[in-house]
Parts: sequence; C-alpha cells; structure tokens
Amino acid sequence: MAKTKADLLKGTLDLLILKALRRKSPMHGYGISVMIRQWSDDVLTVEQGSLYPALYRLEERGYIDFEWGVSENNRKGKFYRLTSRGEAFLDNELANWTNMSRAINMVLQIS
Repeated sequence: MAKTKADLLKGTLDLLILKALRRKSPMHGYGISVMIRQWSDDVLTVEQGSLYPALYRLEERGYIDFEWGVSENNRKGKFYRLTSRGEAFLDNELANWTNMSRAINMVLQIS
C-alpha cells in the first residue's frame, strides 16, 4: 500500500480517538496515536499538536475521563478511558459516518 500523508477531516480525529479507547482502555495519548497509525497501515499519523487538544476537548465534553498512571517506560502520565456519555456519542457518530461515507461513495461512483 502506498504511504501518503493524510489530512484528517474535521471531527474525524475525535472519532478515531474514541474508537481506540473503546477497543483498549485506559490508554495514554502516545498509545492512542500509535494504535491509530497501526490500524491505518501507517497512513494516518496523529501529531501531538493535534492529539492533545483533541483529548482535552473530549474530556471537557465528558466523552473521556482520565486517571494518573505509570507508562511502560516508568513515566507518570494521564491514562484516558471512554465514559458512558462518550460511548453514546461514538455510537451516534459511527452511524453518521456510515451514512455520510455511503452517500459520498454513491456520488463518486457516478461516471
């Protein structure tokens, strides 16, 4: 697969973070970015300058929470987890994404 730098659509990063936390929780920020990169075959790279503002935003909205912990390299950090409010939001956003991507695909199939 060709490796290209992909720009994330507005709001997509939140969806990816929440999906990562649903899969494995709790996780620290770096672990979330690694998981997204691996899942996308290295196409999606989430930079710290985008990741941490998104995490703070999701925390403010009550979609994620955190606890302090110690990482594998023995460093203290925040470990994020999905809240029940975040679960409901993710379910809704996944349904919206499915509908939107289906509609876009229909338009792109027109010759």
